[in-house]
Amino acid sequence: MDAIRYIVKRLLLIIPILIGITILTFFISNTIPGDPARLVAGPYADAKVIEELRESMGLNDPIYVQYFRYVSNVVKGDFGTSNFTHQAVSKDLKEFFPATLELTLVAMIITVLIGIPFGIVSASKKDKFADQFTRVFALIGVAMPAFWLGIILLLLFYLKLDLLPGAGRIDTNLSPPQKISGLYTIDALLTGNWAVLKSTVEHLILPAFTQAAVTIGMITRMTRSSMLEVLGSDYIRTAYAKGGTENRVLYGHALRNGMMPVLTLLGMTFGHSLGGSVLVESVFSWPGVGKYAVNAITYLDFPAVMGVTTLIAVLFITINLVIDVLYVVIDPRLKYE
Repeated sequence: MDAIRYIVKRLLLIIPILIGITILTFFISNTIPGDPARLVAGPYADAKVIEELRESMGLNDPIYVQYFRYVSNVVKGDFGTSNFTHQAVSKDLKEFFPATLELTLVAMIITVLIGIPFGIVSASKKDKFADQFTRVFALIGVAMPAFWLGIILLLLFYLKLDLLPGAGRIDTNLSPPQKISGLYTIDALLTGNWAVLKSTVEHLILPAFTQAAVTIGMITRMTRSSMLEVLGSDYIRTAYAKGGTENRVLYGHALRNGMMPVLTLLGMTFGHSLGGSVLVESVFSWPGVGKYAVNAITYLDFPAVMGVTTLIAVLFITINLVIDVLYVVIDPRLKYE
């Protein structure tokens, strides 16, 4: 019951947070210089056509009227119509978000499989060669710009060696798999489309590794720091004194107790990657929410910008809630409050 009460309480807090986010982003978006009606009409449209468009788009109404109209539509599930794609923003998000989710999930898997083991090794071999190597590796990953790494990987593996594809989610001579989840790898597996699965995995390697590079460094450093703190505890020395093997002590005792800050960082990183993969998606022409947001900003497509912002805000809040619930799963001593 405590868990249910806690989750309900957190879900109710989403309402004022979303109201604040929509107010902030709506008014900031509408203070950007430029005229969406002029962009929609084209550079050669006359003033009368532009004015008619402004009237039909509701841009002549007071800003607070435009905001309340927008919120009332959002409550009904209507985010408006994109000025760039000329279709419902909700439909656009359903089309573009699975690509971003798939890329982010693969990047996070790479991050966990490399970052956490590297952090454990670094902490258990403090000040030795393995520790020095992983620390330098983590520092390079954190300091390396994602767009620069993406370009270097494209030049090396696509243009120079021709080992991996360079852009998009799938080869141009293949059709996307039957849509079930929107994630090409999952849909290809479910439908047994092995050619599409192979192509999708190949297209994911470079952008996923590029997106994971920075997060690997952060997770490695956080895991190392957390594990060093735990390894200095009395109960760890007691576990060694009782004859516990290094692997048993590290993975059976220290890792579980040192996972709290790592889990928090993983949640924040996952949310940030979902909303901040603009550079990676732009470099690799990945048809996700990040690239969609860039086009929306370029064309002053306010409904699309607001739709992306709201989606990312909901995802961040949901991820934080999941992380908080996992805290108690990892450490039963914690209580829901």
